[in-house]
Amino acid sequence: MASFDFIIIGSGALGTFHAFHAARAGKRVLILEKDNRPVGATVRNFGQVVPSGLSGRWYPYGRRSLELYREIQQEFDITVRQNGSVYIASDAEEWALANELYDQRRADGYPCALWSKAQTLAHYPVLQPDYVLGALVFPEEISVEPDRMIHRLLTYLTTKYSTVTYRNNAAVIGCESTAEGATVQLANGERFQTQRVLLCNGSEFRLLYPDLFAQSGLVVSKLQMMQTVPMPQIALPGNILTGLTIRRYESFADCPSYANLQTPDHLAELKKWGIHILFKQALDGSIIIGDSHEYASATQIDDLGFDTNEAINQLIIEEARRIVRFPVDQIQRTWAGFYAQTTQEIFEASLGNIHIITGIGGKGMTSSAGFAEENIQRFL
Repeated sequence: MASFDFIIIGSGALGTFHAFHAARAGKRVLILEKDNRPVGATVRNFGQVVPSGLSGRWYPYGRRSLELYREIQQEFDITVRQNGSVYIASDAEEWALANELYDQRRADGYPCALWSKAQTLAHYPVLQPDYVLGALVFPEEISVEPDRMIHRLLTYLTTKYSTVTYRNNAAVIGCESTAEGATVQLANGERFQTQRVLLCNGSEFRLLYPDLFAQSGLVVSKLQMMQTVPMPQIALPGNILTGLTIRRYESFADCPSYANLQTPDHLAELKKWGIHILFKQALDGSIIIGDSHEYASATQIDDLGFDTNEAINQLIIEEARRIVRFPVDQIQRTWAGFYAQTTQEIFEASLGNIHIITGIGGKGMTSSAGFAEENIQRFL
C-alpha cells in the first residue's frame, strides 16, 4: 500500500494550494480528484484575485496569495496578469464608501488610488459617462483565467515536485483515521496510507460523512455568469467591479457610512437576486459578465436547480448596459457556478487524522493560497 505524508481530496484551488505548501515543505503528497478534471467553483468564476474586497483575517491571506501567485508565475505560466482592480462608484453613497476604504487601505500600506470621473473615463472609455462618479483602484491585484489556472497549477506542482502525485478519476469511498495516520480507499479498490487527510472538496464531503454534513450548517450559493463573443476591439484590462459590488463586498461593509446605506428603487430587484455587476476580459477578447446569488442549505442543494434563469440573466444584461457602451448582449455562453459557504467563514472539522476544510465560499480564488500556507504550517 503506497504511503504519503498528506492526501488531499479535491483538486480545486483550496485543495491544490494545500498540496503546494505541503510539497514546498518537502512532504510526499497525493492529490485525489473524483472527476476527469476540476469542474467546480474554481473553474466557474471570474478569475479575479481581489484582496481589496475582503475583511478580517481573509484580507491578509489575500495579500499573501497575491505574492504567491506572482512567485509561481515567474517560474511557470499559470495565466496571472497584474492589471489591477477598479471599483467604479455610480452615486454619492458608493463614492463615500470608496473614499473610506481608500483611507483604510492606505493606512494598511496597501497600494491604492482614487480616480476622478475624468481619470476613470480616460482609462476606460467604454464606460457610460452618466454612470461614473469616480473609481477606487488597486494596482497590485491580479486576474487569472479560471478555466486554465488550476490545470496549469497542477501541472506546475507535479512537474516541479517529484513528491507530488496527482490522480484524477479517483473517487474516494472510504476514509479512516488510525493510530498511525489514516487510510483512504478508492472506488476501484486501491488503498493508500497517509499521516493526514485533508478534505477540500466543497459540499462533496457529504458522501463520506453524511451525518457531519447534515450538522455542518453549510449553504450553497448558485451564481449565474455569461461570456460575450470575442471583442478584441474593446480594451477592458483588470478586474472591473461596479457600484453594486461596493454595496455588497465585506470590506466596504466595514466602512463607517455603510450602516446608513440605502437601496435605491432601481436597484431593489437586483439586490433581491444578489446581483452585482463584474466584468473580466479573457485572453481571447471575450468578456465575462455577472453575477447573481441564490442560496439553499447544502442539504437541499437540488432546490437550486441545474439550469440558468433567463430572467436573472436579463437583469444582469440590463444593468451592464447602464455601465458600459459595448454590446453586452452578444453572449456566446452562459453557466451556473456553485460554491459552499458558511457563516463561520470556513468549515473545519477534525476526525482524528482526517481534517475537513471546506466552505470557503467566494473567497477561494483570492485567499486560498495564503490560508493554506498557514494551515499547512499548523499541521506540520
